[in-house]
Amino acid sequence: MKVLIACEFSGIVREAFKKRGHDAWSCDLLPTEIPGQHMQDDVLKHLNEGWDLMIAHPPCTHLAVSGARYFAEKLIDGRQRAALDFVKLLLNADVPHIALENPVSIISTQIRKPDQIIQPYMFGHNTTKTTCLWLKRLPLLIPTKIVDKGDRKFYASGKSSPLWHAKTGGGCGQKRSITFQGIAEAMASQWVYLSPVNP
Repeated sequence: MKVLIACEFSGIVREAFKKRGHDAWSCDLLPTEIPGQHMQDDVLKHLNEGWDLMIAHPPCTHLAVSGARYFAEKLIDGRQRAALDFVKLLLNADVPHIALENPVSIISTQIRKPDQIIQPYMFGHNTTKTTCLWLKRLPLLIPTKIVDKGDRKFYASGKSSPLWHAKTGGGCGQKRSITFQGIAEAMASQWVYLSPVNP
């Protein structure tokens, strides 16, 4: 299969598919952290290159509900509309099979609700990170190894966060957006027997 991993700089999902023999490419404005088949470019320029499957990770900076206190400002200056338009372009791309992932975000209310919500602890990682999946002609991911949810850091405010999140400073930055290895491997093992789609 020819697989595009859109908006991925880490190379983790790309390499999971590559290890299974697929022609997998990542594309991001940033350089790849793992050497391999990577296009450092605007992914919109590459959507019509005959992909069988696209897994997209659009930036959540202007979409995630964790940043709701900034929504009014981002709505006024157009950042939020631009982010939603980018998501729509990815979801509507002429690719037979598409998965788009994001944290809990306004995609659910402004475009449509996700088809599935997964957690790293369903795929062998002792932590939580609520991840929503919007799917086009793809089956739901089946958990591969359900483990404990892991420890959390508690703050004076009464709020808490998973330890991995606390160590990276919170928010939705580049390092916090990286796909967990167990999820990447589940995608690569479960989203491979895909039937061609008739026009």
